[in-house]
Amino acid sequence: MKKNEKKGTKQIQESKLERFPNRTTKRDYTIEFTCPEFTCLCPKTGFPDFATIFIRYNPDKWCVELKSLKLYINKFRDQGVFHEDVTNIIADDLINLLDPKEIEVVADFNVRGNIHTIIKVVHSKSSSKK
Repeated sequence: MKKNEKKGTKQIQESKLERFPNRTTKRDYTIEFTCPEFTCLCPKTGFPDFATIFIRYNPDKWCVELKSLKLYINKFRDQGVFHEDVTNIIADDLINLLDPKEIEVVADFNVRGNIHTIIKVVHSKSSSKK
């Protein structure tokens, strides 16, 4: 760790999404997360964008480990990325990690320039096989 580097900064930079086996496969159920402190940077201006990220999924064989999700979400704070892209990146990363039965990722961005943006990505195993 560099002299002035904080422990949390290092954890965020080195983080990877992790999963663990779903131990309740006898029934379908839903897992929901709210991430109210999401930040990234506008790739055009460099100004910060703030959002609440909502993640809802029906697990199949895997569940996401919460600390890894927290650190992963915080990785975006210094990245220049469009709202549409970041929502799809989060969805794709979770789909690739978990292969859930269904997943929905919603990014509800704070008003900027008199425009309120909400991006929603929905994916299900049945719709991906078409």
